[in-house]
Amino acid sequence: QVTLVESGGGLVQAGGSLRLSCAVSGRAFTSKGMAWFRQAPGKRREFVASFNAIGDTTDYADSVKGRFTISKDNAKNTLTLQMNSLKPEDTAVYYCAATLSVSGSHFSASSYRDWGQGTQVTVSS
Repeated sequence: QVTLVESGGGLVQAGGSLRLSCAVSGRAFTSKGMAWFRQAPGKRREFVASFNAIGDTTDYADSVKGRFTISKDNAKNTLTLQMNSLKPEDTAVYYCAATLSVSGSHFSASSYRDWGQGTQVTVSS
């Protein structure tokens, strides 16, 4: 049983930064097939960033490219998301996802089996 616990959310002014963490337990840590998604009120859960299943490549949503960085700390079994130059439209609950299905798209929330409880990020204008 994989357990994912997010932390680091909060309230920040536009232009500010936050660093989210996702602590992974219950399995040997690998960042492959792990991702961050977010969901704003009344909207669908959307892809933010991922470590892909092949190699050590990463992908980002166009809306966060150049501002967000996904990274990992193998020693701490942690996936992180550094968010800079935050905008009000980044306001959402951010979720850590793991265990990408073999045939699934890493851009799709339905492709991931395990999820954290989410952490709220609020960006004020």
